[in-house]
Amino acid sequence: MTELEEVRSYLVRHGQQPGPVEVGAALRSLGELVSDQRVRSTVAALRRESEGAGPLDALLAEPGVTDVLVNAPDQVWVDRGAGLELSPVRFGSAEELRRLAVRLAASVGRRLDDGSPFVDARLPNGVRVHAVLGCVAETGTCMSFRVPNRRRLTLDDWVSAGSVSPAVAELLAGLVRAKRAFLVSGGTGSGKTTLLGALLSLVPPAERIVIAEDSRELAPQHPHCLRLEARPPNAEGAGAITLTDLVRQALRMRPDRLVVGEVRGAELVDLLLAMNTGHEGGCGTVHANSAGAVPARLEALAALGGLSRDALHAQLAAAVEVLVHVRRLPDGRRWVDELRVLRPEADSGRCQAVPAVRCEPDGRLTRGDEWVRLNQLVSP
Repeated sequence: MTELEEVRSYLVRHGQQPGPVEVGAALRSLGELVSDQRVRSTVAALRRESEGAGPLDALLAEPGVTDVLVNAPDQVWVDRGAGLELSPVRFGSAEELRRLAVRLAASVGRRLDDGSPFVDARLPNGVRVHAVLGCVAETGTCMSFRVPNRRRLTLDDWVSAGSVSPAVAELLAGLVRAKRAFLVSGGTGSGKTTLLGALLSLVPPAERIVIAEDSRELAPQHPHCLRLEARPPNAEGAGAITLTDLVRQALRMRPDRLVVGEVRGAELVDLLLAMNTGHEGGCGTVHANSAGAVPARLEALAALGGLSRDALHAQLAAAVEVLVHVRRLPDGRRWVDELRVLRPEADSGRCQAVPAVRCEPDGRLTRGDEWVRLNQLVSP
């Protein structure tokens, strides 16, 4: 047991708070030399464990940090936008790391123990945290933090950062102006949600946006935006609110634009039905390795909602018109990689994602077979 754990145990046994006087008494009871500096440092360490994210607070507050990953007490990785790097932050013990995970889960009303060894939640400051206990993970308790962008980026910011060419930015703005239905695809951390938020900020102020998300991330700069968030079941397994529930409720809230933050399950069926009932300009994000792989990805998700392959493609052909794919470049930049138009095959009716324009990181554009159609879609 470390000295800090012994002091904590003493305070717990005596029902005391970690104040300077109490910590000084605890140190003396342990036969330790007591000094003002030692008492202050011990008090600070104890309070870090009981407030915020403990030793991770400094990393999570650092400008530019997008992810903090804890693999073990001595393995804390951080992504500052240029890939993962090992940080000097360390936990005193595996038990300290586990306590932090359990406390963060409890702070948002979630259970984390050996009977329920993983949790996915959003903290009050907007940071998403996923934790897995040692009974599941070989190295012990693991935690993954996703830090939301503290600044609401606009499409102009994407252009200024070199993440999208001006010509493609105009095409994206045209999709929003023309109220075209589209999906933003890409891998984890590629910038799907950030780009969608920037595009939603272009929606005219007179239009009402209703957003349904599994974990609240989208925050467009728009005066009439309503954000709904799903809720997991409680410790008794009751009270869950799914994305499917939210989409159905959103349809009764008079949306001009219906948005699903990330399509990942059976809610796809309700979203497609909504887009086919007069709700123009619907959009969302979906995980996919490429724009061409999106139809197959949607087939798998539709199956979760009981929709057959043929029915999915019939709905998709009438509901979604354009796919926007983003990826992360080796230098850490998010990049709008290509735009594709969904086109049903004449014989089978199954949708194919046909290239319209591909964007090279050096700014060159390669026009595809659906270039003309894309320009028609974005025209006033």
